[in-house]
Amino acid sequence: MKVVGLSILRVGRDLSEPVPLAMVNDLSSFGYFQRQGVSEMLTFFSKTFTKRTQPGQRQSVTHESYIVHCYVRSDGLAGTVTSDLEYPARVAFVLLTQMLDEFAQEYGDAWKKEIRTESMPFPKMDEYLEKYQNPAEADKVTKIQKDLDETTEILHKTIDSVLERGVKLDALVERSDDLSRQSKMFYKQAKKTNSCCVIS
Repeated sequence: MKVVGLSILRVGRDLSEPVPLAMVNDLSSFGYFQRQGVSEMLTFFSKTFTKRTQPGQRQSVTHESYIVHCYVRSDGLAGTVTSDLEYPARVAFVLLTQMLDEFAQEYGDAWKKEIRTESMPFPKMDEYLEKYQNPAEADKVTKIQKDLDETTEILHKTIDSVLERGVKLDALVERSDDLSRQSKMFYKQAKKTNSCCVIS
């Protein structure tokens, strides 16, 4: 699971295209000569999918092996999280909501008139990009779900091992039945042998 890019954009009726206010990408998994092209594609996807998302809505758009999670607030502030297909959508939208709220707190209403690309640096985006690489650590609900999954797996292993032992126990019980029959025969034989002689 990997987050490749985060962006914060402004949308509005006064704009023909969404304006990327701040962006951060993790392109370490791409070759040096690919990074510029990937960065441009991430910007294009963010702008295109944000433009096609209605205010107040959230949507996830899949393209090849990546998914772009978009959220456009009713006030025109928007954000995207671009990740691989395995990344949980719920965590991506938690990240978007939190990031946009903090951005709006930091800049107030100043972003509402901004038309210059990447003109509002937001250093916390780097922290979010790093923190949310592992969704289980960043999101408490996902962490709890992961812990439950691990516990379930342990329980399944325990049940399987008990059943495996159960097969062995069945064999022991069967043997003990055989021993019981042999013990009974030994007892009867000993009784017969002892009955011929009286010990006084």
